[in-house]
Amino acid sequence: MAESKNHTNHNQNRKAHQNGIKKPKEFRHESTLGMDPKFFFFYRIGNQWFCKKGNLKPVKQLTRAAEKKAAREAKA
Repeated sequence: MAESKNHTNHNQNRKAHQNGIKKPKEFRHESTLGMDPKFFFFYRIGNQWFCKKGNLKPVKQLTRAAEKKAAREAKA
């Protein structure tokens, strides 16, 4: 009985290029919306990690900003 094949890369490169291999999108600056100003003021890498850690996703950030704006307008 013949031994089974262990590995082949046949056709994988062609399949990968059918829709093109795209680079991941890189943005020049990450948004500071929702970051703690205490940390991002000096914009050091070590501090950025701490201030990004508590960030919300963009949709939640915008909804929270809208809620705060509504609360401010209700007070005034």
